[in-house]
Amino acid sequence: MTVRTVVTGLGVLAPNGTGLDEYWSAVLRGRSGLGRVERFDPSAYPSQVAGEIKGFEAAEHLPAKLLPQTDRVTQLSLTAAEWAIADAGVDPAALPEYGAGVVTASSSGGFEFGQRELEALWARGPKYVSAYQSFAWFCAVNTGQISIRHGLRGPSGAVVSDQAGGLDAVAGARRAVRQGTALMVTGGVDSSLCPWAWIAHLAGGGLTTRRDPQRAYLPFDREADGYVPGEGGAILVVEDAEHAAARGPAKVYGEVAGYASGFDPRPGSGRPPALRRVIEAALADAGLAAGDVDVVFADAAGLPEADAAEAAALTEVFGARGVPVTAPKTMTGRLYAGGAPLDLAAALLSIRDGVIPPTVHVVRPVDEYGLDLVLGEPRAAEVRTALVLSRGRGGHTSAMCLTAA
Repeated sequence: MTVRTVVTGLGVLAPNGTGLDEYWSAVLRGRSGLGRVERFDPSAYPSQVAGEIKGFEAAEHLPAKLLPQTDRVTQLSLTAAEWAIADAGVDPAALPEYGAGVVTASSSGGFEFGQRELEALWARGPKYVSAYQSFAWFCAVNTGQISIRHGLRGPSGAVVSDQAGGLDAVAGARRAVRQGTALMVTGGVDSSLCPWAWIAHLAGGGLTTRRDPQRAYLPFDREADGYVPGEGGAILVVEDAEHAAARGPAKVYGEVAGYASGFDPRPGSGRPPALRRVIEAALADAGLAAGDVDVVFADAAGLPEADAAEAAALTEVFGARGVPVTAPKTMTGRLYAGGAPLDLAAALLSIRDGVIPPTVHVVRPVDEYGLDLVLGEPRAAEVRTALVLSRGRGGHTSAMCLTAA
């Protein structure tokens, strides 16, 4: 019998809400966290809108000794992990020594930390570069710091597959649970809102240049012309369903029922994008049919060509307007490795509360896409199964099915 992997803890930090309850309340009210960049002066750049987390003070959540050795992304990750573990009601110290592990995703590592140290090197010389630069920039640092802080010595890893990485990390944690690890901490958080990182965002070519936050990120809209980057994400606690029941019983948000990933073919090959076959493979892994899906949390690239490709895949699998589709990331921006885990959290809360969160700011949807977009207001619905989609640069494509436990 296949081990069932359930989600028992959630820790969320997002531009429109820090903490699970604040985030979910903001999402259901349609409150956006997008605005003009405040972390630095963006006036010299063509793109100036981002989803920033406001009011987060790392010193209020972490020991002082950790602050000089960690980038903001790690501080956010450690905080979200602590909240997720507390939400799960589990004491890692009470588990067997190798009974819990960590798999996280990151797309950029510690950009802000790296920029500060480069500035110190340029202005003052090598003696003034922090020794912590040796690891604070690294994409695997969040996994390492979470593991150290909570004594999680079981299977661990780090995933770098851009926006798709958040789902890939959770899938890795699910695999570890199926192989006998009782509990895994997983998900992803990204934060790269500094001038050095901003240049990297711009080099990708997908950012909108609109200055009005209400009109900047418009997936599936006739005026779509790019996306808005953001920071934040979610950390999840996943565990063997029998282990969760035996220790509490634990609160269970839902089950990670199916997953698949793939890559787009090379440009010019004439072959279709990977998304349709990845969706169908995830459904097959979960033992579900298309008609079983109650809502799709879209990747929602905000770029016309990518939106059209996603819409085509969805209509091919589910039929025209065959399933409600939503993109609450319109309130946060695209969070890279943190985006899909945040969508997983929203999907699990949709299952819990019987409501589909809205897509905001989209007022001129492309009718030809054939999507049943949930716009403006939440939609009451019985949600038993949710499908979360995520695509990254280079053709990374992943899909995950969540079901009510």
